[in-house]
Amino acid sequence: MAVLDDLTFDNQYLRDLPGDRVEGGRPRQVPGAAWSRVAPTETAGPEIIAVADEVAELLGLSDEQIASDEFRDMVSGNLVLPGMDPFAMRYGGHQFGNWAGQLGDGRAINLGELVTADGTRQTLQLKGSGPTPYSRTADGRAVLRSSIREFLCSEAMYHLGVPTTRALSLALSGDQVMRDMLYDGHPAYEPGAVVCRVAPTFIRFGNFEIFAASGELDELRALADFTIREYFPHLWPDDGEPDASTYVAFYREVVRRTAEVIVHWQRVGFVHGVMNTDNLSILGLTIDYGPYGWLEDFDPDWTPNTTDRHGKRYRYGNQPGIGQWNLAQLGNALFPLVDDAEPLQAAIDEYVVHFREEHQRMFAGKLGLHAWDGETDEALMVELMELLREAETDMTLFYRGLADVPAAESSDADERFGPLRNAFYRPDEELTDALRAKWDAWLDRYAARVRADGTSDEDRRAAMNSVNPLYVMRNYLAQLAIDKSEAGDHSGVLELLQVMRNPYDEQPGMEAYAEKRPDWARSRVGCSMLSCSS
Repeated sequence: MAVLDDLTFDNQYLRDLPGDRVEGGRPRQVPGAAWSRVAPTETAGPEIIAVADEVAELLGLSDEQIASDEFRDMVSGNLVLPGMDPFAMRYGGHQFGNWAGQLGDGRAINLGELVTADGTRQTLQLKGSGPTPYSRTADGRAVLRSSIREFLCSEAMYHLGVPTTRALSLALSGDQVMRDMLYDGHPAYEPGAVVCRVAPTFIRFGNFEIFAASGELDELRALADFTIREYFPHLWPDDGEPDASTYVAFYREVVRRTAEVIVHWQRVGFVHGVMNTDNLSILGLTIDYGPYGWLEDFDPDWTPNTTDRHGKRYRYGNQPGIGQWNLAQLGNALFPLVDDAEPLQAAIDEYVVHFREEHQRMFAGKLGLHAWDGETDEALMVELMELLREAETDMTLFYRGLADVPAAESSDADERFGPLRNAFYRPDEELTDALRAKWDAWLDRYAARVRADGTSDEDRRAAMNSVNPLYVMRNYLAQLAIDKSEAGDHSGVLELLQVMRNPYDEQPGMEAYAEKRPDWARSRVGCSMLSCSS
């Protein structure tokens, strides 16, 4: 272990919060605790597939350390370093709108809190490392396909500028894991894998909910105090005695951060797929990459989750409202600490204001405008949203094309529309004369709005291309990488990771990663929708 000897762990979460008196991974109800000690299950033949260099740098890991057998064993669950104290978190949650009771880390084990060079802590968490007390009837493992998606999307979101948990590494476990991918009675063995996830903390709304629902109010207060002191220190009172106003201020900041991260999702066309309260981070990070997806054709009613295909609770267009609903559940959990509904209600009402302001700012940026002008831009936005739905239109490519639309008054209709044509899936069939006339009228109004700003086409293009990505983690791209990896070739994962490091820049030779979804991917499993199966 000499190579990793200089890593320092300081597990404050375990020191400051009440723990389970029973150790081990036997599934059970765990009253009065925030965590349970449990060790990762050793894997049969671990093999590193990929490492995110930026995360390694964040953690202060050298190339020598990453290349070592000790690192491979650590991130696959086969080595617990001195100072680590592995545990699983206990939390509850509302799943698809219904209280689900105790949930917890069913296939994730926190190795410990690594102290980085600047004195901050980053929690290392293994996903797919074996059963915990919260695994219920599951095995605590993860398969390669879902692990590839989680690893790649975590890093893609970071480089898109979206607040997110990170992924340090992706490793094959050497084990075979049985899964019924479509829940249709046809289970099969698949290669197992482990992702090492990284975040300042993995605390989520559900950590607070389980204490409130169980009437464990001392534990609830301890968790709130710990979270504020460690992650919102600017809210901690000078006299060191938090009161109701402290908890309200904390709640208001969580409201604001949640609004901001969902605006980011809307900006890049990301659909979380499982916005249960146990999948929302208290820090406003994107957390838990399960059946996620990216809007390819612009359809606000689309959800990537097969479990949600009928109700579509977590569809793209409903994410803002679900964010507020989930925050209301967090407010209910914090109520015993405040004992007054009015300030909590005022805080949740601020969500609408925060979201609207951030969304308007975001949309102005997507259109290359200096700032949002309510008198003109609201109508411009509403009509654009309607037009994008009238013909199957690739959201990502549309906004990249819009940056190339000339705004000069002398430009004719064909010049303006030309850069957009590639964004349509069936231009010859769906772009009727009537629809084209609507587009021409909208583009005229858009060009006039740009001219009113006095922005040159060159400057507008640069500004738009800095917020409208060219490359996003389309499900079919991930599936192509998965197909290769399952056949023993991991080059697709590595190349996709590299492309997603620069999602806003044109990358010569990588044009295939910036194309519309092919027809074969419309209905193929893993390309259109995903199940909650790991």
